[in-house]
Amino acid sequence: MADSAAQDLLATVGLARYLHDDSGGTIHLELGTHHPGAHGGLEMHLRVVDGVVDTCRVQLGLLHRSTEKLFEARDYRQIMMLANRHDWLSAVSSEIGVALAVEQATGIVPPQRATWMRMLLAEAGRIGASALFLAALGVPGCAELRARWASWQEDATGGRVHPMINRIGGLEHALPDSSTEQLLQIAATVEASLDSWDAHIAHRSELTGLAPVSPRVAEDFACSGAVGQASGLDWDLRRDDPYLLYDALEIDYSTPVFEAGDAAARYRSLIAGMQVSAAIIRAATERLAQVGDQPVNVPLPKTLRAPETAVHVSTQNPLGIAGWLLVSDGDVMPLRLKARTPSFAHLQAMQFALAGTPVELLDAAVASFFFVVGDADR
Repeated sequence: MADSAAQDLLATVGLARYLHDDSGGTIHLELGTHHPGAHGGLEMHLRVVDGVVDTCRVQLGLLHRSTEKLFEARDYRQIMMLANRHDWLSAVSSEIGVALAVEQATGIVPPQRATWMRMLLAEAGRIGASALFLAALGVPGCAELRARWASWQEDATGGRVHPMINRIGGLEHALPDSSTEQLLQIAATVEASLDSWDAHIAHRSELTGLAPVSPRVAEDFACSGAVGQASGLDWDLRRDDPYLLYDALEIDYSTPVFEAGDAAARYRSLIAGMQVSAAIIRAATERLAQVGDQPVNVPLPKTLRAPETAVHVSTQNPLGIAGWLLVSDGDVMPLRLKARTPSFAHLQAMQFALAGTPVELLDAAVASFFFVVGDADR
């Protein structure tokens, strides 16, 4: 190809558009009104040849909030507040991950009732996060489902976006009895809608073959969740390395593993994961009813210290696998709390997947990599 057909472009997402003018070398991507990736600021440096992306380099860091350094300046109770804010789609799951790490380090064992409730909160959050990505794509009924979930979480925890219900040793309070019935209704809506959602994806021809992630790239960057499963990686910690009480349920946690790795496969994998969450909610609700009126937390000492140790905990978050490395020197604050987040991995893999994408389909391609900028810029 002639060099004259090549062009260097800067693609901006969300707040990053306000850092640059609308010159010929800048394009602004629209991911959809509801897409959480548009809430922060993201830049991508593109090499475009004849209207097709040749190379892509993602520029991260515009929304960096120094979460990991702030962990080191807060005591173990206070870090729970920071845990749910870097990925606002996985707030509950991130709270759970940090709580599990501290509980493992200190030997604290939460009551079984609290663990079942944590599972309900986590799977409800998975449905809410998935519904938002589907709503951004325009899948019918998903915006309403997301709103129902948000209202449910607010009623159940007191927080619509940042629940702040998890504590070291359990939960701040029990879930109201009425919230369990409402959650079962949400699960029923998911199960009744799966076929129509999948059919909607099948009719979106522009998604087929769009921005495929090869199994090799997905494995190299440790893609997980729907992004990894769409590229043939059959990873699910609820089955492969159970935490909480996932191994106490007789549920097949396996979701369809696709080989195409394209945008259509990513959305189909997301939908399949919602079906698994609905099944978990039904089973966990039954087990919760069996434990009776137990407490949902354990008394903690006035000053909570973790002994000198290092522990690592991984959780299956809505966007994929998240890892937490806690290093303690015996103080009231962690010496180090390192987060490994799925959004960062997905954006790194996206750099390779966008090669060959027509510029006019960049919006749809980027939107199919399920990410939150704060989760990558933590």
